[in-house]
Amino acid sequence: MKGFGSDNHSGIHPRLIQAMQEANQGHAPSYGTDTWTELAQKEFDKLFGRKAPVFFVYNGTAANVLSARTLVKPWQSILVTDLSHMNVDECGAPEFFAGCKLVALPSTHGKITLEQIKKALIRRGDQHFSQVKAISLTQPTELGTVYTTEELSEIAKFAHAEGLFLHIDGARIANAIVRLKTDFASHLSDTGVDILSFGGTKNGLMVGEAVVFLNAELAREFVYIRKQSAQLPSKTRFISAPFTSYLATGLWKEIAEHSLAMAQLLFNKVKDIAGVEVTMPVQSNAVFAKIPQKWVKPLREKYFFYVWDEKSFECRWMTSFDTTREDVEGFEKALRELSGD
Repeated sequence: MKGFGSDNHSGIHPRLIQAMQEANQGHAPSYGTDTWTELAQKEFDKLFGRKAPVFFVYNGTAANVLSARTLVKPWQSILVTDLSHMNVDECGAPEFFAGCKLVALPSTHGKITLEQIKKALIRRGDQHFSQVKAISLTQPTELGTVYTTEELSEIAKFAHAEGLFLHIDGARIANAIVRLKTDFASHLSDTGVDILSFGGTKNGLMVGEAVVFLNAELAREFVYIRKQSAQLPSKTRFISAPFTSYLATGLWKEIAEHSLAMAQLLFNKVKDIAGVEVTMPVQSNAVFAKIPQKWVKPLREKYFFYVWDEKSFECRWMTSFDTTREDVEGFEKALRELSGD
């Protein structure tokens, strides 16, 4: 059953399966010393407009956790949002592997502001208090909203002036780039982001994420961090080859444009249905809406989705590269039947 549960629920994009099949010919060196990984590195360098060392890992949690290990010492802390994946959905992995403390700031529509960050920088130099050393922002946020380029630049400039690092959890970063009508270099490299967790799995790949060092100096010891954390893929070519195709052919943009278009279509189809209350700005591939509790079970029997808030019955409806207009219209029809509209 195709639904709106997550862009993780979709299959592998056919062109990315083809890239894996093409890499599946004969033997190749292991541990990232193969031709496909070299080609992927070149594509990332072009994308970000600079030498940006890239390291492939198996999943998004690893990308975030290993970034944390790189940026902070065990007595230091990272500012995150209260809804961030690092804070809510990684089972304490950042604290476990990096030994650091996460400081969760209350978000508005998934975002935190520079003023909040400034107020969180307290007791600096106090040996009794965990010292803030990094900021981690999710782009787009868990609620599907986006930080503007100006917002990222402002936060990065302040962070660096205060001796802090800026990490971006970019599980769906391509969606933000398309939404903002910008490019990766202008939005991330030029603003001063230090490390990016670049998502693959939610964007049509079978497996794999990339840790991208826009601050190349920070990458010097990452080979050891990745290996020690059990995240060095032996057959790296089967992660790097799809990434190469994803970037070189512009597929990243095609998938993002389609996912965003389907989310906007979904929003337009459901926003005026009696009993449906859209709760968040639709800026990525997610629509958040409250519906009556009694609708949840019959609707999920036809189209699976997650209830984001069990108290208010706010739901999250996600689109992906394989969402079709027919899927959206079928979902709309099911909602209208429940509402008696």
